[in-house]
Amino acid sequence: MALLKWFDKNIEKLVIFICYSSMAGIVFVEVIRRFVFSQQAAWSTTIPIYLFLWITWIGASYNVRIRSHLKFDEIRVRLPYNIQFLLQVLDAILWIVFGIIVVIYSTEQVHLARENFMIVQGTDNVLQWWFYVATPLAWVLLMIRVLQNLLEDIKLFLKGKPLPIQNAMTNISE
Repeated sequence: MALLKWFDKNIEKLVIFICYSSMAGIVFVEVIRRFVFSQQAAWSTTIPIYLFLWITWIGASYNVRIRSHLKFDEIRVRLPYNIQFLLQVLDAILWIVFGIIVVIYSTEQVHLARENFMIVQGTDNVLQWWFYVATPLAWVLLMIRVLQNLLEDIKLFLKGKPLPIQNAMTNISE
């Protein structure tokens, strides 16, 4: 159970760290190779871009989890408590609907890349779908985070406690 809690709290940070470190390492090594040794791996300009896909979508999920995504709290906090809650529910519904659309269409893209054996430019055996799968996986995780936040909001609403407001990026307690 402790491992599951750790996983729930840290999965986004772990994936972002691994992808960012890999991306930075590839770029650093290849810049040295290019300017010092006049050599460069053909894949070194494409793999970091694909790793950035993972960083972007997993980062979106992380921002939903810590509630630092774009929303209009300046207006919302001035509304009556019941309206604030209804808007939180509406937010969750919109996130889920949009997430389902993204998962459906991005899964089709992954399937197409897999069926056609699309490889990353400059490689012989690194398949593009390994990177494209970031979009549907991250959006499933994002929707899970939306549901977790919604359950927290429902509990707070039923207890009559204030609903959470957006975290400032400079004041993240995680």
